[in-house]
This record gives sequence, C-alpha cells and structure tokens, in this order.
Amino acid sequence: MSILNVEKLSHGFGDRAIFNDVSFRLLKGEHIGLIGANGEGKSTFMNIVTGRLQPDEGKVEWSKNVRVGYLDQHAVLEKGMTIADVLKSAFSFLFDMEERMNEICDKMGDANEQQLEQYMDEMATIQDTLMLLDFYNIDSKVDEVGRALGLDAVGLDKDVTELSGGQRTKVLLGKLLLEKPDILLLDEPTNYLDEQHIAWLKRYLQEYENAFILISHDIPFLNSVVNLIYHMENQELNRYVGDYDKFQEVYAMKKSQLEAAYKKQQQEISELKDFVARNKARVATRNMAMSRQKKLDKMDVIELAAEKPKPEFNFKEARTSGKIIFETTDLVIGYEEPLSKELNLRMERGEKIALVGANGIGKTTLLKSILGLIPSLSGKVVLGDYLYIGYFEQEGNYDNRTTCIEEIWEEFPSLTQYEVRSALAKCGLTTKHIESQVRVLSGGEQAKVRLCKLINRETNILLLDEPTNHLDQDAKDELKRALQAYKGSVLLICHEPEFYRDVVSKVWDCSEWSTRI
Repeated sequence: MSILNVEKLSHGFGDRAIFNDVSFRLLKGEHIGLIGANGEGKSTFMNIVTGRLQPDEGKVEWSKNVRVGYLDQHAVLEKGMTIADVLKSAFSFLFDMEERMNEICDKMGDANEQQLEQYMDEMATIQDTLMLLDFYNIDSKVDEVGRALGLDAVGLDKDVTELSGGQRTKVLLGKLLLEKPDILLLDEPTNYLDEQHIAWLKRYLQEYENAFILISHDIPFLNSVVNLIYHMENQELNRYVGDYDKFQEVYAMKKSQLEAAYKKQQQEISELKDFVARNKARVATRNMAMSRQKKLDKMDVIELAAEKPKPEFNFKEARTSGKIIFETTDLVIGYEEPLSKELNLRMERGEKIALVGANGIGKTTLLKSILGLIPSLSGKVVLGDYLYIGYFEQEGNYDNRTTCIEEIWEEFPSLTQYEVRSALAKCGLTTKHIESQVRVLSGGEQAKVRLCKLINRETNILLLDEPTNHLDQDAKDELKRALQAYKGSVLLICHEPEFYRDVVSKVWDCSEWSTRI
C-alpha cells in the first residue's frame, strides 16, 4: 500500500534548479536511505513532502490519516521550554482534548437538557480516547524515554536553549518517538549523537515496523538499517534495492555502462559527420549523405552528467610550535556547576588526540576552556609558545545573510575575488553556491565554507569540534586524508570511530573525568 506519492516534482532556488520532474512512491514497511552529495536537495525534499515548502511544480499526496514524524536538523527550540515540555508536546493533541473537556464541564452548569446530553456524549468520547491513548500515564512515558536517551542525567527541567548539539538532537528524537508516527522522516539523526545512542537508535530502527525515510552520511549506520536507497543527483531521484554498499556496486556498473555507450555513440557521430562533410557536395553520393544526416538528426544523444567538484582540503601550516601545546593544572570546567573533576592534562607538539564520550559531559566545554573562550571554574590552562590555532566550531550561524564570497573576504581581506572563488571551489562548492547567502546552503555546504576559512589560515594546532557532521562521504574522506597529512597537532571531538581511528594516535575518554556520568 502506498503511503506517499510524489509526482513530477520540480523545484529550485533562484536560477539554481534542485529537482526536475522527480517522482517517488513510499510503500508500507519500506526502510529508505535518501542519499546524495551536499547540496543535492535532500533536506529540501523532506521540507516539500512535509508541507513546509511549496514546490514550483508537481504534486505531493499522503494517504488519509497518516501521522508523519519529522526529525529536522535545523528545528528551533524556544527559550523557556524545558526538556520535559518539549517531550510532552508530543501529546499536544491529547492536552487539547483535555482542555476541551474542561470547557465542556464549565458549560454544563448553564446548559439545557438537549445541550447537556450532547456535552455528555462528547465528554464520554474524549474520556474514552484519553484512556485508550494512556493520557494519564504521560509523565511516566516521558521519564522512560528520557532515561533511554540519557536525558535524565541532564535534568528534564533544564532549559532547551542551554543544551549541547547532541542533547538537543536527543530531545527532538525523544519527542518524535513518543509521538509514535506511522512514518518517520529522519534528517541526519546521528549528527551530534554519541556512539552509545547511535547504537540504541540503530536497534530501534532495525525493529521498527512502519516505514521511514532516513537522510544520513554515516555509511555503517545506513547499511545496518535500510533496505532501499534513493539516490539524489543532477536533479534526479533514482531507486536502488538493497543497502548502501549494494547501491555503490550497481551505481558504478551503471556509470561504466553509460560511459561505454557514450564513447561508442560519439565515435559513430564522428564517423557520420565526417561522411556527410565529404559526400554532401558530390552528386553521386548526395543521397547517402542526406540519409546519414537524417540519422544524425534523429539520434537520441547520450549526455554524461558533469562531474561534481570533489573537495580538496590542504591545511596551510605555520612555523613549528613549542614542545608543549597546552598543560592544565587542577582545571575544573563548567558553567554554574562543574562538569569535570580536577584535570591535569598535557598535550605535546605533533600529537593527534580524539576526545570521545557521551553528549553533554563537557568535551566542547573543554575545548572552549583551553582556548579561553569561557572561564574555567578553578585551576588553570597554560598554552605553549608559538601557537597558531585553528578552531572549527560544532555549530554555524544558520541565519547568516552574507554570501560565501563575503564570508571568506571578511576573514581574508587581502585576497582577490578570483582567489576567494578558487578557495571556495577547492572546498567542493560550485559557482551558484559561492554566490549564494550562507543561510540558504545545506548543513554540509555551510560546513565546507567554515572549513575553507580554516584551511586558508596558517596553523600548527587544530581544535576540531565534530567536523564530520553534515559532510558527505567524499568530503569526509578528503578531510581524513588532509588531517593525516597535517604536520601540526590535532585535538578532535568526533563520534565516528571509522573516521578518527585512522587520524589520531591517542584517545582521551572524557567519561573518566566527567561529573556527568
């Protein structure tokens, strides 16, 4: 049975086309991986099918009475709301019913006999629905999901605007799971999640009976939960049966077959054109030449899609730093409350270290305390000599109205426009991306703009906070290569072992010193 039908969908931003005549059908129980390079329109597609964005052309039809749950990577959480408030909002339709029931109770005192009977019937229906959907056990359900996602350790009464990226994702995920929708739409759910909760989500999706569409650049995660791949490329959407590895195998075969057919056709076109050119003027062979010209005119010419620019990340290296990068003495990090025990850490020149551990235990806070961006609660950090620091923040500014060119120019005013454009192009951004405002780019494209700033600054120590979030596979592979080649020191927060294992020589498990475990 079809849950969602998308027919002849076309959409674009300005003169930049995203989809052209795309059709899609979602069947009951399908577990779909929606993949494609950064900027191909995966999140735009989700926004169109959920009705948040109107397409330029085409039709989107859901089956009747289908409840859709959408995990949006850019969802806004309002200040003043607690974690418990957001989780309880999953049951907002039940709270509306309770409010209606209270209204009926207030009206009953002034009702005549006929109205009273109607009110009693409506009230009985509402009460049956509330009982059936377990309304009076909402608090225990919220507590249960909070425990499963580790949010009880943060405190369900904490303001959502004070959460880390990972904690925020868990709250949105918890709300979605409490809603128990008929279909899940998940936009990069593993971004910011730690290994423990990625494993939990993996088990949940493997056992999930209903359909879901999952956008992810986490290949091992995709392989473990999907049975269909939809590949978004060059304004098209193509379906492949199987997991990501199977898709790659079939896609590579299709690509090589198309290239072989293209070469063969180009050879035939060349021979036909040559024959026409040599024979059209001669009376004896004019008819043969015209026949071949007709064949040329009717030919369905094979076109190869332009190769997408692959990113090149080459970090500029400053002079060698002193032997000590930083040293902490009895350092306690945190905000109002301590997030760590007393830390005595030391990093030396040339070391590449990964910081790992669950969300919210202070990994980002440690980086910011080392950099002096936030004050420590006690103890001290001493930075070494001759440090040229490059810092990659976990989150960008999603309302940035400057263009990509202006963003880089602001950082490097001495560069010419040609040099700025070249620097952005090397990071895998096309001309249309480069001239766009940063805020209209996808999460992966925004990350590439921030990486462009980083690689063009001379550094000898890189502090990277979740640099792989939102990046497509080509960009991740290139970033891994660049970090392996980098001769400076690296302190890296990452939840993807398959990425950091090949980059670092040492792993610091932050759960060993955190007060949040």
